[in-house]
Amino acid sequence: MQPSGAIYRICMPDTWNGDLMVWAHGYVDPQEPVAIPEGQLTLPDGTSLIDIATGLDFAFATTSYRYNGLVVPWGVQDVVQLVGIFERLKGPADKVILVGASEGGFITALAVENYPQVFDGGIAACGPVGDFRKQVDYFGDFRVVFDYFFPSVIPAGTGPEIPQEVIDNWDSTYVPAIRAAMASDWHKVQQLIEVTGAPVNPNDLRTIDQTVMGLLWYNVHATNDAIAKLYGNPYDNMTRVYSGSDDDTALNAGVRRFAADPIPLLAMNVYFKTTGNLDSPLVTLHTSGDPIVPSWHEALYRAKALANGSLFEHFNVPVDRYGHCNFKAGEALISLLILQVLIAING
Repeated sequence: MQPSGAIYRICMPDTWNGDLMVWAHGYVDPQEPVAIPEGQLTLPDGTSLIDIATGLDFAFATTSYRYNGLVVPWGVQDVVQLVGIFERLKGPADKVILVGASEGGFITALAVENYPQVFDGGIAACGPVGDFRKQVDYFGDFRVVFDYFFPSVIPAGTGPEIPQEVIDNWDSTYVPAIRAAMASDWHKVQQLIEVTGAPVNPNDLRTIDQTVMGLLWYNVHATNDAIAKLYGNPYDNMTRVYSGSDDDTALNAGVRRFAADPIPLLAMNVYFKTTGNLDSPLVTLHTSGDPIVPSWHEALYRAKALANGSLFEHFNVPVDRYGHCNFKAGEALISLLILQVLIAING
């Protein structure tokens, strides 16, 4: 166990090439016990991340982080701490690369920016690297627009907090209720997608259900944890103007409005903000149709890298596909190859 309380794992190849790959996992339900999420060690096509790393003769290390849920700044500390543990147990690595997906992709970007002396480079896949506050608002906007079109399907509290009864009975009660409501008025579903801009695959109607359920899951399961860890409500739509419905005037008059508290805004600006200022190279990887962490984060991060003179330390690998972190082994390997080239160029 790490000094922080996080659980770690180290896997060594038969023949070590001297380099270390650290894996930063994605979001885990805050109600789950702290553990290494085994399901996140496998790509959607079934390829094991450990097998990829050790098959290429990398040492592999990963951590549970000390908390579940929103853990970004603490997760950065835990992956840095893990490198120190590895070096104490196995010796110093020639090169250390950090690879992460979703929340772990965000952790990767921040760690590579802030600890170039620890990480020689990183791969941040499907992470909210461009603007975390916009990501928070994206989740919140989807919920309030859903509630406008389908009122009372998901009970709401007096504020942005989620009633515990909704969390506890999400799968048994509310998922069927949401699906029944959507089936009863398909035109409202179309307006929901149009107003929020949430990605779907127009050639596969099943992705509408995946997008709606995925975004509402994050709202229901992540909101209270974020409020607790940020010491207040981070979501703000007081001045948001929504468009794309049949009657935008009625929509903007009827949608629930929330004002963010000052402490969460300060925390997000200090601890959850990428700069694009890179001394070690960063490869970012994103599917174009990511409904959970939209691909517009990539353009925002690219603009930051350009503004900070780090354009040649950042490389984006776009993947034209629907789904969150929906990558194949070949795309992961291409990203790794690009990173190795950038590290070599970087010296």
